[in-house]
Amino acid sequence: MNNNHAKQTITAGLLIALGLVLPMAFHTFGMGGPVFLPMHIPVLLGGFVLSPLYALLVGMVTPIASSVLTSMPPLFPGAVQMMFELGTYGLVISYLYHKRNISLFPTLLTGMLAGRFVAGAVNYLLLTQFLAKAFKLKVFLTAAFVTAVPGIIIQLVIIPIMVRLLEKANFIMGKENINDSRTQS
Repeated sequence: MNNNHAKQTITAGLLIALGLVLPMAFHTFGMGGPVFLPMHIPVLLGGFVLSPLYALLVGMVTPIASSVLTSMPPLFPGAVQMMFELGTYGLVISYLYHKRNISLFPTLLTGMLAGRFVAGAVNYLLLTQFLAKAFKLKVFLTAAFVTAVPGIIIQLVIIPIMVRLLEKANFIMGKENINDSRTQS
């Protein structure tokens, strides 16, 4: 296992672990997940520090692992929908930041919007096709953009600060070194 693959694997594992612990900490203090979005923080950060493949995996594994280990969120439809939403965050952010060289803030906003778009599409499919319920766009938009305002603000403030600190500490590898393990020997 080469250095880059090992670093990405360890970092991904740490971010998944943080994605399990952070929601528990928030819930301990009565700060609910749908409002403060604590699981999103390590996944969004993963987009900036990992290759697209690893960032996608962190986003997809975290909600499922959390559901299995803590029952938060419920596996279906919550964790399934979040798996696609958070996976999109990681993939889009990593791709834009490392492969397309888009700057931090536009990358973060684009990733957050892309994830919410995917969440809406997956929510629609899960509700209408698997649960035989009506999809109410207003309810989804309220949950994704109004109820979540405190979490969105936290993300827009904390993630850029954390990324800049990690860049200064030389933790975030240069864009030319972010490669999926498939392209490494």
